[in-house]
Amino acid sequence: MKILKITIIALILLNIGCKQNTQVGLKNNSSNNIKRIEKKSKKIQILNFGTFHFGYTSDANAINFDEHDIENQREAHKIAEKLSEFQPTVILVETIPQRNEKLQNEYRAYITNPKMNFESPTEIELLAYELGRISGVERIYGIDHKMEYNYNIGNEIENNIDSIWYNKFYKNPLSFYTDVYVKKDNYGLFDRLKQVNRNQFLDFLIAVNADMLTHVGTKDGFEGADEAAKYYQRNLRMYSNLNRLKLNEDDRVFILMGASHVAFFRDFISRSPKYEMVNTFKYLK
Repeated sequence: MKILKITIIALILLNIGCKQNTQVGLKNNSSNNIKRIEKKSKKIQILNFGTFHFGYTSDANAINFDEHDIENQREAHKIAEKLSEFQPTVILVETIPQRNEKLQNEYRAYITNPKMNFESPTEIELLAYELGRISGVERIYGIDHKMEYNYNIGNEIENNIDSIWYNKFYKNPLSFYTDVYVKKDNYGLFDRLKQVNRNQFLDFLIAVNADMLTHVGTKDGFEGADEAAKYYQRNLRMYSNLNRLKLNEDDRVFILMGASHVAFFRDFISRSPKYEMVNTFKYLK
């Protein structure tokens, strides 16, 4: 009987040991799986760079800039050289995807002949093309989406929501953002673009282009908010155009757009499980 009891106890202990080893094995496998998932979930790096439009623009707050001036063009190329340290593999610009074939053909022509003449050069020709040439980028796409919205709605209707605050703000919007100096005459292109990409200025652009319109509306209407929603919608659709592109975790994406779009993308990317926004000022030294 004693021998039988000892045998039974030994079998029970052996069985428990096997279960414990199995559980340890499961834990180890689970840990390995988590590590594999983390490795696979590396985010796509994005340099989200804002600018004002170098050439003609219908924007209400255009900045005076002579895109034909040789010194301005040289400075744009110097900035492209700084940004090339990001080593992009893909460049995205503010033009509609329907023009991608024309965009890509022109870009390839520029690669072949960097001294080619542009009748009305914009930030795309002066900055994006040069950045791509220096970095050896083969892929360039437009992600813009056109939508009309009336940012002047507050001056066209009887504002029964908050006319006092609305009028006070738009009388001098920059007075509420004292760190914004983009229109100073003594600023060169580099200093202007540094200011344009600061968080304070990006916040200002969302407020002045959209959020402040929520202070506008008739007695029972939401005319201002509805116009602001159109601008949010346009930027969300542009973000959707980014998501249509076939990118992998090894891609490094440079985005060049008007700063108000960059402001929205900053917010979208900051919450994204797919993308990671790098620090722009790492490359603006």
